[in-house]
Amino acid sequence: MNKNPKLKKVEIENVVVTNVFKPIRKKEEYIPIFLESVSAGFPSPADDYLEGRLDLNEYLVRNPSATFFLRVTGDSMIDAGIHSGDVLIVDRSLTPRSGSIVIAAIDGELVVKRLKISKNKIYLIPENRKYEPIEIKSEMNFEVWGVVTSVIHSLT
Repeated sequence: MNKNPKLKKVEIENVVVTNVFKPIRKKEEYIPIFLESVSAGFPSPADDYLEGRLDLNEYLVRNPSATFFLRVTGDSMIDAGIHSGDVLIVDRSLTPRSGSIVIAAIDGELVVKRLKISKNKIYLIPENRKYEPIEIKSEMNFEVWGVVTSVIHSLT
């Protein structure tokens, strides 16, 4: 259920932004990080050399005052590694560029797409061949809301 009356659940091109969250930094919590990388190929013996601790907020959030988390559903961005249920980390202080994955508002509805600027035209490009690009027309109320910096993708 949407608890924010200013944000409505919207759907365009089969991607729905269902929640917007502000990161909370009440206390620092660190997760151990090890010196050795893990092999994605043939297994190697584990090393027990602890490098230090990793604060995921510090690692993933560059500008806390301008950063939000968004949860999405839909499949129009799967080829960019964004799957239904993933949480996006969005920085509103970054300047969007052609090629950036952005959260855009089109007539008040939030969508996630790749931004393409070409020959004075703006397009929002899905990353799934099942969907067509959206050309931004002058009569549309359009705004880039923020730039996606990371995707939190659960494997379970």
